[in-house]
Amino acid sequence: MKSVLRFLRFCLLGLIAFIAVAGLLFGYFIYSPEPELPKLSGTLTKASIEVNGLKRTYLTYLPQGLAKGAPLVMVMHGSGESGAQIRIDTGYGYERLADQHGFAVVYPNSYSFDWNDCSKVGDFSVNGREVDDTGFLSTLADKLVTDIGSDWNRVFATGVSSGGFMSIRLAIEASSRFRAIAAVSANVPSPENFKCKPAEHLTIGTTDTSCTSVMIMNGTKDPLVPFNGGESSLFGLFYKGGNVRSSQDSGQYFADLNHLTGKPATKLSTVADGVSVEQFFWRNNTKVEVELVAIQGGGHGLPQPYFRRPRLLGPSPMAPDGPAMIWAFFERQFTADAIK
Repeated sequence: MKSVLRFLRFCLLGLIAFIAVAGLLFGYFIYSPEPELPKLSGTLTKASIEVNGLKRTYLTYLPQGLAKGAPLVMVMHGSGESGAQIRIDTGYGYERLADQHGFAVVYPNSYSFDWNDCSKVGDFSVNGREVDDTGFLSTLADKLVTDIGSDWNRVFATGVSSGGFMSIRLAIEASSRFRAIAAVSANVPSPENFKCKPAEHLTIGTTDTSCTSVMIMNGTKDPLVPFNGGESSLFGLFYKGGNVRSSQDSGQYFADLNHLTGKPATKLSTVADGVSVEQFFWRNNTKVEVELVAIQGGGHGLPQPYFRRPRLLGPSPMAPDGPAMIWAFFERQFTADAIK
């Protein structure tokens, strides 16, 4: 009887130790406290729209006194998340900027675990049929431009991780609807993993505004989407998304697609706490540009000063202010002296 009790006591202590270690590991690698909700002027609204027989949902944030013709910024979440979650993950950064600069924000929700991006690998099917996320997001942009009164020439899209990959697809296949995109923690899929077809209207022209300007913002120590290319996964075990090109090759892909010739200009700067940012610019005399932002030593996710990402996703620098950099990129697409 005593031996049984000792065994049970040993098992109980082992269980307690396991729970304690698991809790510590969770707290260290996964848990991250949510940022404080800032005081905002506008309202957040839940809504839905039916596209291709599916009910699709989204959130919109409209600042108080939003003017007609204001820009519209679409922000897409990562795998397994939602529009509500990406608000937190970005530190409510886009809503803060929307209050300052006067633009609308929409957070669409994917229908499956992943957005149906240009990768052949991923969870983007429902009942054996791929979800048409390009159609959904284009239709949603149409609806919001009409309902809000946004300027068609000022519709932008951005996203993180799976949302970043979806932004890339919009730049390739829906460039007539989105003036510029910013893909964060995402690269163009490798040729064997690539299923998208560039829009036919991407033609050479010195004033062609149907092409989409592209920003790619990636951390050089991203454990999920390798900066230098390779398999997109977490430690080779989870969230496998197939092979991707390097960030440099991804920028070059869009430079070639938009007929931006020559080597990119470069700029290296230190932003804060020793974090450095290297930027590559592909430009010419058109109204289209491509920019690669390399966050030296950064991990997976959008750098911003309000929310530190879980350690499991790699280093989480609080600078630069990613949403501010992305908005500045969008804003200069419709500024008179934007690209020189």
